[in-house]
Amino acid sequence: MKRESSHNLRMCLCYAIVIFLYLCTAQTLRSQPNISNNEEMQSKAVDSVKSIRMAEMTWPDIKSAIEQGYTAVVVAVGSTEQHGPHLPTMTDTRIGDELAHRVAMKLGHTLQATTITVGCSSHHLSFPGTISLRDETLRMIILDYIDSLIRGGFNRIVFLPLHGGNFPIVQATLKEAQIAHQGIEIIGVTDVTKLLDCLNAGSAEFGIKANESGAHAGESETSIMMALEKNLVIKDRFAPGYVGLTGEKVLKIMREQGMQALTKNGVLGDPRKASADKGEIYLDRLTEFLIQEIKKQSHEVLSTSSRVTPVRMLLFPLLQCGGQGKVFTPVPQKGL
Repeated sequence: MKRESSHNLRMCLCYAIVIFLYLCTAQTLRSQPNISNNEEMQSKAVDSVKSIRMAEMTWPDIKSAIEQGYTAVVVAVGSTEQHGPHLPTMTDTRIGDELAHRVAMKLGHTLQATTITVGCSSHHLSFPGTISLRDETLRMIILDYIDSLIRGGFNRIVFLPLHGGNFPIVQATLKEAQIAHQGIEIIGVTDVTKLLDCLNAGSAEFGIKANESGAHAGESETSIMMALEKNLVIKDRFAPGYVGLTGEKVLKIMREQGMQALTKNGVLGDPRKASADKGEIYLDRLTEFLIQEIKKQSHEVLSTSSRVTPVRMLLFPLLQCGGQGKVFTPVPQKGL
């Protein structure tokens, strides 16, 4: 009789713990704003948040913004590297910073963290002015960014790499961070092929071929920089670089021998048809592309969270109450 009472008591305690923590998890998931409602969120933006660029804000302003619901943050990952004889070395960083700002504005209730200005650019080091990080260095920077932003009060962190050499390490690092921070939404647009396809599609509308649009300092990237920093674009140096097909063989050469093995002037593409008007159109298209990718990933994260909650992962051993092998599995509530 005593044994049965003790067993029942343990069962009740287990159920109580599970229900309490499960409800806490449900409340956490409900508290995360849905990106799909960005227009409604934007319309309710508080006038007191005068800038979303954290670098321009004081810490009390950032704290106030977070308290008002600005719990999401966007981080661009750029580079400092050669961009042919006509574009500045800050090109990837400048474009990344602009896109991060536009994306944050469109998402609503989102701040923009300081852009990471140096990336993995070892394949450009034969051109003076390039500064490159080791993969492990960039990994640690991203992890430190994430830890700092979470500690500051953010629960959704979006990374936007805009330099090809950064994509693999950003993708791997975000997967690592997602495992370490189960209650935080950490996502990134890390498919470089889709990004280039978006740019090439924009150029194609103006009759510009993909090999002219280019993957580095070609027509599309030059057009964007003309829209953003026309005084830093040297038009009389426009010249084609490598305009052949970009397949696995070419990428292997670039990785192993560096950009100089493909192009003497550091250009992949042909900038001669670039214009500021086209650059503004490309920026709009890229912003929309990034928003759609973020929404898609956000929905996937929320869907996964509703199927496998942190409570279930944490308490699986506890749920085998009384050693009977009977597992109590909470049923996820709809809409979580």
